[in-house]
Amino acid sequence: MSKHRSATTAQAPPAAASFTEAPTWEAVGAGWRPLFGNFRALGFSFEWHDFTVAEEMDWSRSFRPGSLELCLNLEGHAILADRQQTVELRPRASVFYFQSKPSLAASRRAGDHHRFLTVEYSPEFLEQHLQAQARHLHPCVQTVVERSGRRSVVTEPAPMGTALLNLMESLQRCPVFKAAQETWFRCKALELAAQSFFCPPEGELFCTRQQRAACERAARVREILCARLADPPALEELGRLVGCSPFYLSRQFSETTGLTIQQFLRQARLERAAHLLRAGKHNVTETALEVGYNSLSHFTVAFREMFGCCPGLYPLKTPTQRQVQPAPGPTESRGAG
Repeated sequence: MSKHRSATTAQAPPAAASFTEAPTWEAVGAGWRPLFGNFRALGFSFEWHDFTVAEEMDWSRSFRPGSLELCLNLEGHAILADRQQTVELRPRASVFYFQSKPSLAASRRAGDHHRFLTVEYSPEFLEQHLQAQARHLHPCVQTVVERSGRRSVVTEPAPMGTALLNLMESLQRCPVFKAAQETWFRCKALELAAQSFFCPPEGELFCTRQQRAACERAARVREILCARLADPPALEELGRLVGCSPFYLSRQFSETTGLTIQQFLRQARLERAAHLLRAGKHNVTETALEVGYNSLSHFTVAFREMFGCCPGLYPLKTPTQRQVQPAPGPTESRGAG
């Protein structure tokens, strides 16, 4: 083990050193999956979440004391609160927070399909890589890097643009050999930090406001479409609902998300169909109608193209469940913290 890893382990707060979040996720089983990393040994850890809960879930029990955690939230609604503010985390949004004392309050909504990725960062890892640029960091991150933070903090959520969505997708399918995975995931942890933890220079504020407005508008469109999969509004109505022209909305949505509105609608319908089939409460015909397909043959073709098998065989015959399962990080098993 390198000197840096030993120092990281030695300097971890007592509460963090003995902490494990595995008991928090027992109820969701395979819905919680460590992707790579080890908070104590490497200073970072990636985890993937995909589950539905019948009752509201106390999400804060999974927050490691002394860690800065970034959450990239694809689906599901959550509430997070510190002593100063309460924020709502919506689909296709990111948020980061520092867990100290008093502990953060956080919950995940009952009945929602929650799909999100979290990255835990240790203060040592952030200090090693970001200290030279500390003055450009978000105040929350700056206090962690400079070891001046004493209280728990949650930041305002931000819409996720195309870059973050693409990066999130790549993390579930690590493309390198096992020997290179530590380097690859370390680079991804730093790439996420670069995209999420820095404040823009003064000269970029107007551009940033425009980008944020575009992301918020795209997030609103996604939310509307996901709520109306079986009867989606026409482009003209979408434009009226979000307050811009249909042509501008269409172009801006594509630039922000990397998908056309129709491509996103198709993807959202099929992802919802897969969720319904996994739940086992709908047959194929009922599922097709539920997500807006009036033709069973069209639904079957589209489903096969996306998931690699007919909906009647899903998920048992899905090729490798459409995911490469990366090995856990060094010295870390499924239940490791």
